[in-house]
Amino acid sequence: MTDKRCVLLFVKLPEKGRVKSRLALYIGEDAALRLYENMVLDVIDMLTRGRFPFRICFTPPEARDQMTGWLGQERDYLPQTGNDLGERMEEAFVRVFSREVEEVLLIGSDIPGLTSEVIEEAFTAFLTNDAVIGPADDGGYYLIGFRKESFEPRIFHDMAWSTRTVFRETVERLHEASVTLHVLPELTDVDTVEDLRTLMSQVKSPSSRSSRTLSYLVRHQNSILK
Repeated sequence: MTDKRCVLLFVKLPEKGRVKSRLALYIGEDAALRLYENMVLDVIDMLTRGRFPFRICFTPPEARDQMTGWLGQERDYLPQTGNDLGERMEEAFVRVFSREVEEVLLIGSDIPGLTSEVIEEAFTAFLTNDAVIGPADDGGYYLIGFRKESFEPRIFHDMAWSTRTVFRETVERLHEASVTLHVLPELTDVDTVEDLRTLMSQVKSPSSRSSRTLSYLVRHQNSILK
């Protein structure tokens, strides 16, 4: 990899009952699985259109064949390794920074509002900042990024993941480490039916025409949004 910038896209192997489990409680495991698959494909489409170099960081690590069968052999893949989310994110940064990459963003795969403009804003922020973060409205974050020389792995240690304090605690740790930080716009992680209804309100926006996720919701809204 010779590009100095890289986006790490964290993805789970799409298996029924193992993705978007909170949402599945409302709409069923089949619909949650299909929505997740479409959200992943939308993010990949966005990164491809924006010509951002990216790697698909997948879990479980033994699922490479299934991932390439789903998303294609031509993609750049990196298995997630580590005992928890923090370890997996830290390891991904370390491995990519070891390959002459200087600016790295790590993103989730289930934020429909994530656009190429947000990604470009994040990379541009490195001109004057050490790190960048994108808060999610559930208290977590959908994006975290560092310049190589300012990488701060301690933000991933002993964190109470999947709680409403993750973003706040991460920002506090970065400030304590004297890391200059740019904060991106807050976006919504789709976990509830209300989140889906909010997403559906965007159907008539120009960007909705190319959204696989919104197309799926429109086709199945009578069964999903009861």
